[in-house]
Amino acid sequence: MLPFQDSKLSKLPVGFHLEFNETPTPQGLNKLLSRCSLETHPVRKLSKALDNSFYNISIIEDKTGILFGFVRITTDKGLNANLWDLAADPGKYQTQFFSVLVNRALAIIRRNLPGCSVSLAAPLIASKALQQQGFLIDPNGIRVMGYTIR
Repeated sequence: MLPFQDSKLSKLPVGFHLEFNETPTPQGLNKLLSRCSLETHPVRKLSKALDNSFYNISIIEDKTGILFGFVRITTDKGLNANLWDLAADPGKYQTQFFSVLVNRALAIIRRNLPGCSVSLAAPLIASKALQQQGFLIDPNGIRVMGYTIR
């Protein structure tokens, strides 16, 4: 099991809050993914993915209501949990946002799905934050393969 890290980086800067109850719109999430130079998704498919996720965690700017970070959790509710669409606005808080999102996602998994292994798809820029939360990058040389379904 991964060690639980609770550091300054796992706290949000003033002016932002975590949202657990309201899922962002597919359009809003695609805007964030685009700002982060990540792949966007067709609205219909993204909407279905958001609806079928175990949990969605967003970072929202208080003043504007704009989405600044996001991760969603899927699970088979048995052995595996996966983190998808990990994204953090490429501003001065990016590393901190990654840390908060991963930290909170792991806390939810530990509380609701104890014993699950956790995997994730993440941009390279998130590597430092992920390692701080105990993730191993390509453990034992295991590499992930991906296939885009169109």
